[in-house]
Amino acid sequence: MPGMEWTLEIVLMVLLAATLFQAIRLERALGVLKRDRASLEALVAGFNTSTNQAETGIQRLRAAADGTGRQIEVQLTKSVSLKDDLAFLTERGDRLADRLEALVRTARPLAADRAEATGTNQAERDLLQALRMAR
Repeated sequence: MPGMEWTLEIVLMVLLAATLFQAIRLERALGVLKRDRASLEALVAGFNTSTNQAETGIQRLRAAADGTGRQIEVQLTKSVSLKDDLAFLTERGDRLADRLEALVRTARPLAADRAEATGTNQAERDLLQALRMAR
């Protein structure tokens, strides 16, 4: 039976060698996984930092947009008020122009009559007087 023991020992040695080979392969694979895990953790940490910076940037943009929106609203309110004032002044100016035109029409025949009687200078004086009365 010594041949059988030798055979059994050789089989055990082959199995031990195969186990050793598998153990070395497993250790290398675990080493790669550890390195990949460290790289993945670094990547996740960088991603978190980038995400936080993006959120901060978005908050700043929102604050800036809110401030700009308020400024636009104030300017819009002022412009509506100025538009109303301008419309009022334009309307008043139109009425005054109409009154002035009517006075000039009224003064022309009088000025023509007086111009015939006293000359052109008197017509100019009458027109000026009519304009003063229109105020």
